[in-house]
Amino acid sequence: MRYELYYWPGIQGRGEYVRLALEEAGTDYADVARSERGMAKMMKVMETHRGTPPFAPPFLKAGKLVIGQAANILFYLGSRHGLAPKAEAARLWVHQLQLTVTDFVAEVHDTHHPIGVSLYYEDQKAAAKKRTEEFWRERVPKYLGYFESILNGNSGGAWLTGRRLTYVDLSLFQIVDGLRYAFPKRMKAFERKIPDLVELHDRVAARPNIKAYLASDRRIPFNEDGIFRHYRELDT
Repeated sequence: MRYELYYWPGIQGRGEYVRLALEEAGTDYADVARSERGMAKMMKVMETHRGTPPFAPPFLKAGKLVIGQAANILFYLGSRHGLAPKAEAARLWVHQLQLTVTDFVAEVHDTHHPIGVSLYYEDQKAAAKKRTEEFWRERVPKYLGYFESILNGNSGGAWLTGRRLTYVDLSLFQIVDGLRYAFPKRMKAFERKIPDLVELHDRVAARPNIKAYLASDRRIPFNEDGIFRHYRELDT
């Protein structure tokens, strides 16, 4: 099966969590909106799909299935490509962790858009500064400390849920990478508190399929239109 991934071209965004899983699995997929007339194709699917229409990108076409929401897509891909455990309880645990990642991603976004997504960053800079301070004082230690404690609790396992990589490990790689881009000064100072997460990031980056992906033009560079944005005034 050749998957079709639909997400906005030009940004990593929430689609990147799905791309990382597809790349690690080595499966064939098309990043549709980045192709010729790809945006028109994406909008057509959203406007004409009946029964279970996606609310917004990212969504994945897998045969006749159209699956929306990044965590839901990963739940589907995980069990089909060895990126999730087979046992139901363990599979749900990985999904639960991914939903926690999803919550954190929303908070990352709100550092630069704390008032409204329809407003420009320049229209909410003062609120963004205040939100970012609270984000780094309270939210980053809470979320990343949680994942660090799970890694600490593993008995000899290199990955978040044990000895086998799952899609949530790929997502945590993206979290660390994104925070390094958006807040290089703050993240450099904080990384000493999460050494196991940093090592997990490095292990993911060294995996052959991921290493090849990161070096390719399929990996869209971080930029100031995505979720992880670097504004110097917020990284002080």
